[in-house]
Amino acid sequence: MTRRNFVACGATLAVAAAAPLPSFALTEGQARAMVDRLVAEINAVIDSGKSEAGMIREFESIFRQYSDTSYVAAYAMGVDGRRATAAQKRAFSKAFNAYVARKYGKRFREFIGGRLEVADVKQVKRHYEVTTIAYLKGEAPFDVTFFVSDRTGKDLFFNMYIEGINMLLTEREEIGAMLDRNRGDIDAMIADLKKAG
Repeated sequence: MTRRNFVACGATLAVAAAAPLPSFALTEGQARAMVDRLVAEINAVIDSGKSEAGMIREFESIFRQYSDTSYVAAYAMGVDGRRATAAQKRAFSKAFNAYVARKYGKRFREFIGGRLEVADVKQVKRHYEVTTIAYLKGEAPFDVTFFVSDRTGKDLFFNMYIEGINMLLTEREEIGAMLDRNRGDIDAMIADLKKAG
């Protein structure tokens, strides 16, 4: 076990405490409506016929509009965010958002000729989980689930599972691995992040 893994395990409860707060105003209908809009925009990009670069620019815009980017970026940086300067946090957030758009935009690009459809909504403790079904040509349908909260005062998704793979945990591991490769140098990690995805 690396030092990072040990520290991350020890910080799990602290991170959980920082998770989106209970949604007192958000309703099941509002969560579904938000994901309906999100899915409609993703489907429109999938059907647009744009180049990969053009589609990824569109996905980055969608990610900024519909996701709780500040929470996702802070979670991905984890305990290392405590030692980052304000400037480093801003630079990381900008680079991370573009990285996520590239990485998941390429995944959604695989949906060309297919579609996403909202299938189910359920409240789970402090948020709603909105499950969509991805229908791709020549493949069995699979789930893409969005975790929706109104923590910021807007209805936004703060996590996403694709075929059971947790985006938040996956990206925290990726960022941690980048920091390890750069011996904890946050600026070097950000430089690598700009080229990743």
